[in-house]
Amino acid sequence: MAHNFSMPGDFVERVVGRQGRPHTVEEIDGPSTALVVVDMQNYFMVDPYAGAAPVAVDIVPTVNRLAAAVRAGGGSVIWFRMTAPRQTDSGWSSVRELYSEAAAAARWQSLQPDDPGSALHPDLDVRDRDTVVVKERYSAFIPGSSNIVDVLQANGVTTLLIAGVATNVCCESTARDAMMLNYRVVMISDACAAKTDAEHAAALGNFYLFFGDVQTTDEIIAHLVPSR
Repeated sequence: MAHNFSMPGDFVERVVGRQGRPHTVEEIDGPSTALVVVDMQNYFMVDPYAGAAPVAVDIVPTVNRLAAAVRAGGGSVIWFRMTAPRQTDSGWSSVRELYSEAAAAARWQSLQPDDPGSALHPDLDVRDRDTVVVKERYSAFIPGSSNIVDVLQANGVTTLLIAGVATNVCCESTARDAMMLNYRVVMISDACAAKTDAEHAAALGNFYLFFGDVQTTDEIIAHLVPSR
């Protein structure tokens, strides 16, 4: 079952007090918008992988529906795939300190490009016109992680809709950094997933308070303005 989430009323009051309305993104220009689907790979979705948030399987139909709406509006759909360096690479040694030797080895192997754990979930509706971007860090936007900035600039994208897994790790990291680079960013509450309801809610609440907008899939589709 997907997360049961609603934004706390006091959070909404604080945001309205600051910006005068509950949502900054009230109209979405289709052609300048990209749906960014973060790391919906087997490793992050399917048991028994250690990184799996099984709730993510339940949001697949919602993600597919949102992707179809963005395409219909003239926007871009971008699928992120997280990959990991081989164990001999020291470029991200700090993250290895967070894992035991055995856990690190299993994670790194499962996120190699040719491993089944690295593959996008088979029920996702990935189309030929979409773009698949490989990233090497939680955030796609830090230097050396991916070519996402080039992809967005080439497509004239200024608004990002963030979906995927995990809400509080790669989705949130990517969304925050995108906002810092002056993109309009919306995290889609019912198209993101985390290990627990608490982690999901904490990430969305903090993002809404300080970084950008949080809306549902229905709200986003209602705001989409197709190409004219």
